[in-house]
Amino acid sequence: MEKIVVMIPCYNEELTIGKVITDFRRELPTAEIYVYDNNSKDNTVEIAKSMGAIIRYELNQGKGNVIRRMFREIDADIYIMVDGDDTYPAESVHKLIEVIKNGEADVAIGDRLSNGTYQKENKRRFHQFGNNIVRDSINKLFKSNLRDIMTGYRAFNKIFVKNIPILSPKFEVETEMTLHALDKRFIIKEIPIEYRDRPKGSSSKLNTLKDGMKVIKTIIKMYKDYKPRKFFFLLGAIFLLLGIIIGIPVIIEFIKYNYIFKVPSAILATGLVILSIIVFQSGVILDTINEQHRELYELQLINYMRNK
Repeated sequence: MEKIVVMIPCYNEELTIGKVITDFRRELPTAEIYVYDNNSKDNTVEIAKSMGAIIRYELNQGKGNVIRRMFREIDADIYIMVDGDDTYPAESVHKLIEVIKNGEADVAIGDRLSNGTYQKENKRRFHQFGNNIVRDSINKLFKSNLRDIMTGYRAFNKIFVKNIPILSPKFEVETEMTLHALDKRFIIKEIPIEYRDRPKGSSSKLNTLKDGMKVIKTIIKMYKDYKPRKFFFLLGAIFLLLGIIIGIPVIIEFIKYNYIFKVPSAILATGLVILSIIVFQSGVILDTINEQHRELYELQLINYMRNK
């Protein structure tokens, strides 16, 4: 019989954690339910204990840190990850499990966006705008067609969980997992789910302005890390264009007078062109290293499958 675990990262979720545990125990009576507390200052831990959940702790603040510890410590065949804020329906978990169990996917995503429930229920409009920017950037980068990148409701098989390096410390972790799955060619399947907003009195841990800046940073880092040739070629092209714009008057001046009066402009233009060449070369080198990393990762997966 396959071992199924439910993993719930929590920070100050005393209003909702009891219902989340109850709902998932009803749907998956044989599953182990883990609550990983991330320095809650309310009664989250006490309530989770009283509900019979397995309690563990992550002292480094941030959802990414919590998930990293979960993936390291828990051993199972099918992993369910869900937030402790009661925004995701436990009754949809069977659909997520089914595609993992049947080998149809390595990662099953609870898609909040396809049926319009997130747009209807979510009261934080700028969060949806940020979600769309990241989703569209990822789909363009990997030629994919994913609808919900940042959902906190997911199922994974053991191969994925034990072979992903979680590096993001905070809420960027969902994006990181999606990027890793796409880049390493894991199979992703989206399952439409009903979304409900947080109950009254429960507050989101996201900050619109602060997390909006993280969205921009995530997109830049995504291109740099996963498609370095495109990123550095674009950067190099910008430097080259600036060098040409600044250098054209200098060239015209030299042709006309056989002498350069704008020496600082000539030096700047030359420096920008040289810099563009260096950046182009960096893109080629990093792209080669990236490809070698993918090859090594594939060999690692083969060894893991052979030894598990």
